[in-house]
Amino acid sequence: MPTDISPLRTIAKEYEDLRLYNEQLSAARQARIFQEIPACKALHDQMISVSMEHAMRNVYGESSDEAEYHARMQDIRLRKEKLLMDAGYPADYLDPIYRCPICQDKGYVNGEPCVCMKERRIEALYQQSGIRDFIQTNNFSTLSSRYYEGEDLMRFKKAVACCHEMIDHFSEKKDSLLFYGTVGCGKSFLSGCVAKELLDQGYSVLYFSGIAFFDKLHQNPLYSGVQDLYNYDLVIIDDLGAEMTNSFVTTALFTFLNERVLRQKATIISTNLNLSEIRDRYSDRIASRIVESFQILRLSGPDIRIRKRLQAESED
Repeated sequence: MPTDISPLRTIAKEYEDLRLYNEQLSAARQARIFQEIPACKALHDQMISVSMEHAMRNVYGESSDEAEYHARMQDIRLRKEKLLMDAGYPADYLDPIYRCPICQDKGYVNGEPCVCMKERRIEALYQQSGIRDFIQTNNFSTLSSRYYEGEDLMRFKKAVACCHEMIDHFSEKKDSLLFYGTVGCGKSFLSGCVAKELLDQGYSVLYFSGIAFFDKLHQNPLYSGVQDLYNYDLVIIDDLGAEMTNSFVTTALFTFLNERVLRQKATIISTNLNLSEIRDRYSDRIASRIVESFQILRLSGPDIRIRKRLQAESED
């Protein structure tokens, strides 16, 4: 199940506010019509009376003609609609107002999220992910292996397969991946592929560049989102190692990795550093944590971004 994090918790309040607004709008419409068309008020009261009479019969186990009851209610409804239309109003002007008639703006149907709730959650997740623009073009639909060959191609295909494995079984286990290798060989691209698939399934994803991640925590050690940071379904740290490393960075990175592991949350890290360089730059215990908890995938090959740019220039 996707984790409930703060951006999503606000959606429940949005639904509550929407219901309240529409209830107030419906009440204002009803007051206006009852004042302008008193006969509508009489029919409204009659409909309530018939409905209560029918309910009381059922409560006391008295026989009730269901067909007759529905016929009476339909007759009253049609007469009320005619009064509205004769006065220049839509026939449904006094009907309850809902943005989503399926769930009546509750967000749930039979205890399950309504389609409108799912769409709203995904939109909120995209907005706060930090990777929305990137994954519009960096996803599985644009994946190509034509820039790889030989051993580079084998490594790329293995990494792609691991990404699919992670996505396909994400609800059962939260794998973590470390992509390392040369510049421009697809590490960030594959992170984007996983992010888009999980966002579209309603999982919470948060992206940081390595520099932005540590800057955020350094500027505000009491960063209000830190608990949510530990609880996101997937956190991506891209280009780890580009930041200036110091004792704060080392401590913050270990705390982050340790908390994510303890809470069984997935993390993707991309870096140009190999394991020995990670150990030397950060610490033995960080390297150990990664070895224990991450699937380590090496990518190699040409700088694809340069290849693409050169190809585009030659075509021009």
